[in-house]
Amino acid sequence: MTIFRSFYSPILQTNIDTSKLIYAFLIIIVIERTVAFRKACRTINDLPGIRSPFSPLGPLGAIMGTTWWQTGPDMLWIRKKELYRTQETLSVVPWLYGSPIIYTTNMDVMKQFISTSGLFVKADEAMMGPNMYGQNVFTTEGAEWRKHRRVMGPAFSHSLYRMVWDESSKTYREMVSAEGWSEKKTVDVPVTQVATFKFALVVIGLCAFGFDFKWTEPPTTSEGEMSIQEAMRIVIDNFLYLIFTPSWLRLLPSFKHLQKAYDQLGQFMKNQVQVRREEIHGYVGGEYTRKDMFSMLVQANESEAGKNKLEDSELIGNVFVMLFAGHETTANSLATTLAFLSIHQDAQDEVVQQIIDVVGYERDPAFEDYSKLNKVLAAFYEALRLFPSGFMLLRVMGEDAVISIPNPRGQEGTQPCPIPKGTWVIVDMIGVHRNPRYFEEPEKYKPSRWHGIPNDSEQFTAFSAGSRACIGRKFATTEAVCFLTMFLRDWKVEPLLRAGETVEGWKTRVVDAKVGFTLGIKDVPVRLIRRERHSGT
Repeated sequence: MTIFRSFYSPILQTNIDTSKLIYAFLIIIVIERTVAFRKACRTINDLPGIRSPFSPLGPLGAIMGTTWWQTGPDMLWIRKKELYRTQETLSVVPWLYGSPIIYTTNMDVMKQFISTSGLFVKADEAMMGPNMYGQNVFTTEGAEWRKHRRVMGPAFSHSLYRMVWDESSKTYREMVSAEGWSEKKTVDVPVTQVATFKFALVVIGLCAFGFDFKWTEPPTTSEGEMSIQEAMRIVIDNFLYLIFTPSWLRLLPSFKHLQKAYDQLGQFMKNQVQVRREEIHGYVGGEYTRKDMFSMLVQANESEAGKNKLEDSELIGNVFVMLFAGHETTANSLATTLAFLSIHQDAQDEVVQQIIDVVGYERDPAFEDYSKLNKVLAAFYEALRLFPSGFMLLRVMGEDAVISIPNPRGQEGTQPCPIPKGTWVIVDMIGVHRNPRYFEEPEKYKPSRWHGIPNDSEQFTAFSAGSRACIGRKFATTEAVCFLTMFLRDWKVEPLLRAGETVEGWKTRVVDAKVGFTLGIKDVPVRLIRRERHSGT
């Protein structure tokens, strides 16, 4: 027995010492994290809110998503009904890893964020997605943003919007013919987004890039291995992996298709910049005839000199943002509008009646009708209010400051909230658009709330607001109004129900969000019933 103790004593002692070291290490970590957590809470004046292990916008939070114990970017949708029940501005403070974030649904706080020059700047981390191909008008600040805006501005003209209208009308006709709907009385569409995404891609290709896109001939990348639509879909759906995955890891077989889509889309955009530059420099006599947005962008950039000229990577960055914004967001919003109109037949009937009153049946709608079709635009705006594509506006404090935030609900007045430099602040656009302070019955789809409001009014904030509002707003609304006018004049839209399913059941299943780089609605199945001409309904 003595020999046994003598042999094992050093081993037991080593195990005991190791255990003590582990316990001591864990105690040190707990103390360090507790101190850091309390310090983080104090820096934002102990603003109430959520305390979770990781930052919702960090790699772990973004990948894990929202659970009962952790918050992710989808928190703003999943918890939209209870998140701001007691207050319009709150904090998320991670206790394990990450920095404090302040969220708000208050427009007065939002105005402080977007109007105070230099105080709030865009967070580099939040721009990694839009910047994946290069700096652009969406991601830059200050003098750099003004440089991008100056080059981009001439491309967005009255003649462009007329082109958008005309090409949208032609593309709708091509869609109906190519899909075999022309002779049908009823059409079942299992996924509306298949049509709206293709429609938006063809229109952005024609108007933004001057490509001769056809409905039946999807454009391909330079190598011809996949369509532009497929490459974009892969890149957009997997942007988190592109941002957070090391480049060497993307060489593995499981990432091969993603890397190929990213590379081929980038090469496609690079080639298009070079083609337009050669066209512009090789053009002899008179005015350059191409009037699509991309050609105007390259032409405007070629006329700049020195530091005011954009680098090729910046041109490509702007091309990607235009492709993304003009395709992804518009297509999602059109599908969302049709989803809501399918379950709100009274709203659909009101929109159709205006279409008949303004356009009738004997002609196709013209660009001059745009301002008269305010109820069509209102239906689109209301869908975008409930499902804002850009669902959060993210800024970072450029310096220490004190902002004014509203007191908890039920209490009048405001209170000062000190925020240190480097703190992230987020305007929750889902919450803003569902805030009862600004919208009566905010959860209801009511297009009438936008009737009588000018088309370009800043009361509608889904395109952001102020000097940094979305430069492509009128491009999107022109395309949407034309498409919806043509579509709804021809078709009554109803939910495509499963066996035994009710309309309410369809609404529960379909009218829900997919949260990614943008906010979109789930797959929308609808039934189209051809309208009888001259019936007005």
